[in-house]
Amino acid sequence: MPFRLALSGLNAASTDLSVTANNIANVATTGFKESRAEFADLFAVTQRGVSSIAVGNGVRVAAVAQQFSQGNINFTDNTLDVAISGNGFFILSDHGALTYTRAGAFHTDNEGYIVNSSLQRLQGYPPLPGGGFNTGTLSDIRLTTTQSPPQATSHVEVVLTLPANAQQPTVTPFDPANPDSFNHSSPFTVYDSLGAAHSATLYFSKTATPNEWTVHLYVDGVAVGGPQTLTYSNTGALVAPAGGQINFGTHTPGTGAADLDLTIDFGRTTQYGSQYAPASIVGNGFSTGQLIGIDIDATGVVLARFTNGRSEPLGQIALANFANPQGLQKLGDTQWAETYASGQPLLGQPGATDFGVLQSGALEASNVDITEQLVNMITAQRNFQANAQMISAVDTITQTIINIR
Repeated sequence: MPFRLALSGLNAASTDLSVTANNIANVATTGFKESRAEFADLFAVTQRGVSSIAVGNGVRVAAVAQQFSQGNINFTDNTLDVAISGNGFFILSDHGALTYTRAGAFHTDNEGYIVNSSLQRLQGYPPLPGGGFNTGTLSDIRLTTTQSPPQATSHVEVVLTLPANAQQPTVTPFDPANPDSFNHSSPFTVYDSLGAAHSATLYFSKTATPNEWTVHLYVDGVAVGGPQTLTYSNTGALVAPAGGQINFGTHTPGTGAADLDLTIDFGRTTQYGSQYAPASIVGNGFSTGQLIGIDIDATGVVLARFTNGRSEPLGQIALANFANPQGLQKLGDTQWAETYASGQPLLGQPGATDFGVLQSGALEASNVDITEQLVNMITAQRNFQANAQMISAVDTITQTIINIR
């Protein structure tokens, strides 16, 4: 009996050493979670229970439990490196089979999908046409390599101040080529439906009527519509047209694009002081854009940035959480699979309740504390030596008994 007791201790200590060795071996593995050996004592139990003088039958390994504590966040230069700070797992798809990981070292494959080193595709929520994301389904996140489509200018907001002491131009009629026929001008750019840029200019002329101005719009040197009137109050606020909106009509770009239908908003223009002060002229159009970068924010939204100043959401990284993470099945490659013991995955968005936030350009390091593991190694080694010594002692006693004559 003592031989078996000591042998169970040897086996337990050996398992403890193996677990510690595995932890140390993975001290630099991204997203790795350390394990610990958990032991339980053994007793021979009868129908009437354990005897009060029972010594015990040794020890057994009750579990090798992984510890899902947070690892350090190490920053990198790769935007597609993503670390989870808090609870949750990335979701990966291998031809439809889902696995879970904390290792966020991702890149793109030859089709533009975000994948890991095993070419398993990162899962997320697809964008909705009207904004937001479809959180009811998972899909592969794919980085677009196409151009951002243009948008024709249809609305322009003008913010400026006209001088209250301006005099009526000395030359009539209005001629955009003659600066003496108008008081001030403001150039800006508009875009047609094909993304081509066109030069536009607003010309302002003071009339003989107090607080009244005439405005002309020219695009590519061609008048759009006719002259329009702006009227201001004696406090400098715009009173006509009501709401400040003026539709100048359409302009044919001549590039094969659709006609431009331009509405100018003068609602934020004023008439003060003695100087012409243009602040901004902003339209809602933009040209074709080339992809210049990818951003991932703390909530997992993947944005494509284009040269035309636009950002397009490509999806939102989804996270999974489990009621019992220690019940997950280890698969290797720092991945786990759902089991009955872990419970079904709870899917959610980064930053939501019970889910951590994401850090782009960073990786979660192994949570192995090398100093702690070295201490565990010494402890397990001592345990092994002690059990080996017990076998030696029992062997000596056995030899003594055998030699009795």
